[in-house]
Amino acid sequence: MKQGLGTQLRHLIELLDGAVQQAYTDAGLDYRPRYTPVMKVLAQQQSATVGELAELAGITQPAATQTVALMKKEGLLLVVASDDDGRQRVVRLSEQGEALLPHLQACWQATKRAADSLDAELEFPLSECLAQAIAVLGQRSFGDRIRAASKKVRPTP
Repeated sequence: MKQGLGTQLRHLIELLDGAVQQAYTDAGLDYRPRYTPVMKVLAQQQSATVGELAELAGITQPAATQTVALMKKEGLLLVVASDDDGRQRVVRLSEQGEALLPHLQACWQATKRAADSLDAELEFPLSECLAQAIAVLGQRSFGDRIRAASKKVRPTP
């Protein structure tokens, strides 16, 4: 039986994230792969609001909010009042987060090389296929596609 798209994607994520998590463990790091988009943004710029993190990292605002909360709890981030507007909260790396960056960057380089080798072995590079799928779904959401398809499907008795 052919697996559905969602099942295939979950399995692919399990395969990828599991290997990345193991690489962090092997490097002696207590770190979750889901933190990487936030860490990469804050490695490039000193601070950002949660909304800016979401936009720059390419994740949803709820995902950014949850990730920042977890990272703050683990001591990787500080959430402080903005220098420009004390009512606005900004996120920045803590000393612990800063100290972790060089180790993470080495892991990220290895992960990128592994991803490049995967792309090279596939008929269609996975990274390009995913980027194209995200762009196409940005034009017309999967929800819209399901609603359109539902109009053409009749329940079976």
